[in-house]
Amino acid sequence: MNPYRDPNKPVDDTCWSDLEYCKKTENWYCYAKTVAEQGAWEVARKRGVDLIVVNPVLVLGPLLQPTVNASTDHVMKYLTGSAKTFVNAAQAYVHVKDVAEAHVRVYESPDAHGRYICAESTLHRGELCRILAKLFPEYPIPTKCKDEVNPPVKGYKFSNERLKDLGMDFVPVLQCLYEAVKSLQEKGMLPVLPPNDHDDELITS
Repeated sequence: MNPYRDPNKPVDDTCWSDLEYCKKTENWYCYAKTVAEQGAWEVARKRGVDLIVVNPVLVLGPLLQPTVNASTDHVMKYLTGSAKTFVNAAQAYVHVKDVAEAHVRVYESPDAHGRYICAESTLHRGELCRILAKLFPEYPIPTKCKDEVNPPVKGYKFSNERLKDLGMDFVPVLQCLYEAVKSLQEKGMLPVLPPNDHDDELITS
């Protein structure tokens, strides 16, 4: 969260949220995350700890937990009909398996150091809803933006090159969304409606 960042420059390991902006907008989640990491780096420097940090964006994919969390609801609200429109915003996504693999790779690599951005791609909410509608047309996914005045918000691009240099090969966001919804169905959090015969074709095309 930093309104002063160049929107055309990819977000990389040198980028941090602006704490004053987080307080002004009452974004306490980003504020707490930033303060916690800055505190960890300070303690690591004082104690000589070899700290490495993996910074994932919004994590999706198969669920381990038995309940809906904030990340899951990010997608689920567009499937249940509780969201009649989508907001004019963009979000970066990454598969949960990639987050796990990233931690293993930085732990096992003797050359790993510093911060690692863990992100696959960024989608506007409209694009997110269009993908969900193609994969799962049986659900009442919104087709209109809540903001009908302003142009679509352009999301930041995230640089994941440092993890790719360690051998990471990220799961495409389409596969990530597909597996997230299937997991919601399997765990009984989302009712299973008549399936789309083209699901498997869509995720491999």
